[in-house]
Amino acid sequence: MVLIKDILKAIEDYAPLRYQESYDNAGLITGDALAEVTGALLSLDCIEATIEEAIENNCNLIIAHHPIVFGGLKKITGSNYVERTVIKAIRNNIAIYAAHTNLDNVKNGVNARIAQKLGLTNLSVLAPKKQLLKKLVTYVPEKQANEVRQALFEAGAGHIGEYDSCSFNLSGTGTFRGNETTHPFAGKPMELHQENEIRIETVFPAYLETTIIRALLDAHPYEEVAYDIYSLDNALNTVGSGMLGQLPEALPEQNFLQLVKTQLKAGVLKHTAFTRKNIKKVALCGGSGQFLLKNAISAGADAYITADFKYHEFFDAEGKLLLIDAGHYETEQFTPEIFYDIIQNKFPKFATYLSKINTNPVNYF
Repeated sequence: MVLIKDILKAIEDYAPLRYQESYDNAGLITGDALAEVTGALLSLDCIEATIEEAIENNCNLIIAHHPIVFGGLKKITGSNYVERTVIKAIRNNIAIYAAHTNLDNVKNGVNARIAQKLGLTNLSVLAPKKQLLKKLVTYVPEKQANEVRQALFEAGAGHIGEYDSCSFNLSGTGTFRGNETTHPFAGKPMELHQENEIRIETVFPAYLETTIIRALLDAHPYEEVAYDIYSLDNALNTVGSGMLGQLPEALPEQNFLQLVKTQLKAGVLKHTAFTRKNIKKVALCGGSGQFLLKNAISAGADAYITADFKYHEFFDAEGKLLLIDAGHYETEQFTPEIFYDIIQNKFPKFATYLSKINTNPVNYF
């Protein structure tokens, strides 16, 4: 039996909720996480038609990219599409879950999928986030050091970029003396003891702090475990906004625009004047990405693909790159594929459906 919370855990292991922006509302919006799940419908948006599609497919879970409740609800009377969608979901015992900016911000999330569709390689996060890392320092008897290190790694510590099991280790001498109520691992109560120890240093994502400390205390042989936690200002290169990549071969600007239009199935592209340079290095951001234009320019991108630029904001490109507004829906339409891959990898026999409804509210004449 698969519970809703089991499916959601798989999504959140991939894109932790702690990585969503402060203004966002990712997570479970309606429904009981402890209910057995009959099927999952995957969609970019969740609207009334999406609820109907879930009912038709016997799905009691909808996983969407955009949260149906974003700015908060003060009343639920059915006066608008948001309220009607929520009411219909609750009446039919359908859970609605959203993975929004947390999925935008992970390296293998929304932006990587766009890059894949465009054939970009050498991918990196355009604007990595800071203050998401912490460092653990602890001291362990030499014979138990490997066991403690392994426990920390299994709990999620020691990842640096594409490397895992990363730590620094230094031998030294620890001293301690327990009072008459203690039961020391080595030495005797009331006697000063010296122990050959290993100082272990390793980094971990800040949101895993409770898990890491629990793993340390469970694996460490001492009654009282000495450890320090440091907040780091280092950028976490696997988490952040936007993506930077390269085309296999440079393309003339008009050819590149045709590639973007075809691969993103865009009805129209808005763009700045041609720079008369071939396109090789490409920056992109699914959805509203005006805030990353300066990052794209600083990174030396020849083109920047995103959506929702206003008229005067096109001037900000200043001829330094080709700015392309491909549309909000168009740049995020592949998100359900990510949900599908995550779930099928974890639950290969589970009933998962990609929504057939085009929820794009924008039409082109």
